[in-house]
Amino acid sequence: MQYAFCKVSISPLRHSGSDTSEMVSQLLFGEIVEIQETQGNWSQIRTFCDNYEGWADTRHLMPLTSKEVNRWLDGIHILPDLSHELETPWGKQMLVRGAFLPHNPGTAFNIGNHQFTFAQEISAGNQDMKAFALGYLNAPYLWGGKSPFGIDCSGFTQTVFRYCEKNIPRDAYQQCDLGIEVLFEDQQEGDLAFFTNDKGKITHVGIILENRQIIHASSWVRTDDLKPDGIYKAGTDEKTHDLFTIKRI
Repeated sequence: MQYAFCKVSISPLRHSGSDTSEMVSQLLFGEIVEIQETQGNWSQIRTFCDNYEGWADTRHLMPLTSKEVNRWLDGIHILPDLSHELETPWGKQMLVRGAFLPHNPGTAFNIGNHQFTFAQEISAGNQDMKAFALGYLNAPYLWGGKSPFGIDCSGFTQTVFRYCEKNIPRDAYQQCDLGIEVLFEDQQEGDLAFFTNDKGKITHVGIILENRQIIHASSWVRTDDLKPDGIYKAGTDEKTHDLFTIKRI
């Protein structure tokens, strides 16, 4: 089995091995993948944490042995800050919120034989779920996106839950299979709400906040009102999504 980690800040994960192919997700720095096949500059990969498949630019990946993978995965955490400068063996680069890092990296850390150094101290990472989620407010919606500079609804919920050390699948319909169903009147902050399109397919997800509000990625990451039948835009009372169920993970 061949493993690698994402060496760049953000790498598009595409439906097929082409720069013009649809972006289905993104890899962030430090994320481990299993390489299944390589064709030229493209590798078909499966992400280690959630088994998501796609094609990544091989030049964005650095190989690791299985021992190096286990060592790296032992105690990784999610970068809570919006961005951080990192000194790498190939020069300086910026990391973004959601990147994979050790729990207590200090000023330097290694992935395999590669050493990395922070330009400045990173945050202690002790924000709660709500604070971390609100850090994405007004990030633009991007199909397949997982960064503060473009993110989709399930990429947003997955990253927030991953920060809270809960590893959930990539897509909304997969996330809906988890947890226990919660009645609308019993909702709590941190529950996930799922929504369907006019064909009954689960196409949207968001995180419930207090006072029956929801934070979700729709055009941008925003907070709106949650009512028994769906999401209503804050201030306009325009219904935008039909509620399917509420789950507690």
